Amino acid sequence: MSKVQEFQGGSGLDMQPMGSTNMEGMPGEEGGDENKERGNWTGRFDFILSAIGFAVGLGNVWRFPYLCYSNGGGAFLIPYVIMLAVAGLPLFYFELSFGQFANLGPVTIWRASPILKGTGWAMVSISALVCIYYNIIIAWSLYYLFASFNSAVPWRNCDNEWNDLRCRDLTQNTTNATHNVAGNLKAGFNPNPMPCNATITVNCTKYQTPSEQYFDRVVLGYTSYTGVDRKMTEFIGVPQWHVTLCLLLAWILVYVCLVKGIKSSGKVVYFTATFPYVVLIILLVRGATLEGALDGIIFYLKPDFYRLADSKVWSDAAVQIFYSLGVAFGGLMTMASYNRFHNNCYRDALVVAVINCGTSVFAGFVIFSVVGFMAKKTGLAVADVATQGPGLAFIAYPEGLAAMPVAPLWSILFFIMILTLGLDSQFAMMETVLTALADEWPWLKKTFKREALFKMVVCVILFLLGIPICCPGGMYLFTLLNNYSAYYNLFLVSFAELLGVCYVYGIKKFVRDIKMMLGFYPGPYWIGCWMFVTPVMMGFILIFGLTQYGRSSYADEPFTDWGEALAWLMMISTAMFIPGFAIYESCIRGAKKAMQEAAAEAPEWGPAVEKYWPDSRRYQEKLDRLIADREARENAAGLDNGDGSRIGGADNSGYN
Repeated sequence: MSKVQEFQGGSGLDMQPMGSTNMEGMPGEEGGDENKERGNWTGRFDFILSAIGFAVGLGNVWRFPYLCYSNGGGAFLIPYVIMLAVAGLPLFYFELSFGQFANLGPVTIWRASPILKGTGWAMVSISALVCIYYNIIIAWSLYYLFASFNSAVPWRNCDNEWNDLRCRDLTQNTTNATHNVAGNLKAGFNPNPMPCNATITVNCTKYQTPSEQYFDRVVLGYTSYTGVDRKMTEFIGVPQWHVTLCLLLAWILVYVCLVKGIKSSGKVVYFTATFPYVVLIILLVRGATLEGALDGIIFYLKPDFYRLADSKVWSDAAVQIFYSLGVAFGGLMTMASYNRFHNNCYRDALVVAVINCGTSVFAGFVIFSVVGFMAKKTGLAVADVATQGPGLAFIAYPEGLAAMPVAPLWSILFFIMILTLGLDSQFAMMETVLTALADEWPWLKKTFKREALFKMVVCVILFLLGIPICCPGGMYLFTLLNNYSAYYNLFLVSFAELLGVCYVYGIKKFVRDIKMMLGFYPGPYWIGCWMFVTPVMMGFILIFGLTQYGRSSYADEPFTDWGEALAWLMMISTAMFIPGFAIYESCIRGAKKAMQEAAAEAPEWGPAVEKYWPDSRRYQEKLDRLIADREARENAAGLDNGDGSRIGGADNSGYN
């Protein structure tokens, strides 16, 4: 609770001299927290590295390279940069500024306009849903990491108990004498040895790589050792104990790193945010020496400018920027809320956005150098080897690593990188959920023991919700959450927050708040993007996505009707917080002008550290009104006492 709230409730407000406008922070800021109630980042780079870790996630490694090659190669960078400039970066700067100014999480920050409080709850609910399945990815990474500590990786060939006659290792340049099929096959008689393709669809075998069978049969349990796939209409089965234990370990890691809030996570990111770059450089150097690496990189970057006439290319660029920077999840507001008031978040926004996009491009070289090597070894086209998502991280890339000398070493490095990339994003999203709850109900963090217990309860709940994904049929649930938990609803949230601040709270107020905080006004470009250009882009992405909508599937099996219904329920339920809370905030006021009152900023809205209020005439006048109201209440209470004393012994010496 801020001191302004305390002031309204009965305790004194300790006014301090007017703050400096030095954007790097107040003199002596290293000596302690500026915001005593919530705390601040301990070091200057804590926030930058946390923001980089949140923005630079798995999508930079397993989604962007695939989108780039499939949407025109190097030509894709043109719409990518344009969408960064008109949609991604304006939203990024907007959320950092908003969160830093108020030092509040994504829910409580809507004291600026209570009618929009549902926007914050929508952000929190989306982040919570993503946390459930994101930690599953971390659990898989842990399992692969443990499996790599061996003399040879277990998915190196087809000679394992979980392999069947559909297993074919194309990295072995041999021809099976029995079946006359290229590659090393699982021993045994196959009545239909010819591989299926576009022209041969019957009396053939749809072969799988050793890594694909390892992922489907050993890790997921989606396919039994006898080759039977679990159908979506079947019972999902009992949890895979090894994945469940890894999921438990993943949640323990998250809890330990967040138990002390930003004081602990801010130190962990010095490793988790930087180590992936060390691994990417090592893997690029190794990949560049592999046969076929150049073919893969050329395939990745070869421009096809005719693709720029395709509206889907522009939509894919906008969606990738949106997801990559992490806007509308609430994480940026949350992390910025722990900044000092005069931190230069404008500079931070530019630095993090450039690093994020540069990492995406750089990761493409790392991925496609190995993809080119795989294509060379197997004799397949690069396009037939390239994939995205979990298929890249847990099937295609591990297959390439298994073909390298000293495969366990490269596998260990790769999965530590995937682990750290996932943990950084998970930290930010979990901190969003925890901060939002603690800001709304401050008693949850009254003591360290209570706060630690509260965080443990949240982690346990999300762990239990993730257990069904550990079942053999859980991949359907994972796909559903991955595709729908944060999709159309994110665009609605970003649309609502921009229109809410620009047209309900007021763009003039917002730019003056930024001037008060940074010492300069945002330029016409940023204001134009916030008020018009970026909302229009969000509308374009949303409408185009709806027109191109198609039913999701996994392993060529479309979602059932109940699966589709659950997907839309997730998206609609999170988005419904926005109109739901608008109606609620209006109704509880019960006045003729309820909507106007609910839209107006709360009396306590302003910088969390009150010594900065005199920096603005508007907040100084508001503070004067609060002081006058308080004194009037105290005088009335003193008269009611009959002896002129103040109830509760409130001390006003801070104002004299």
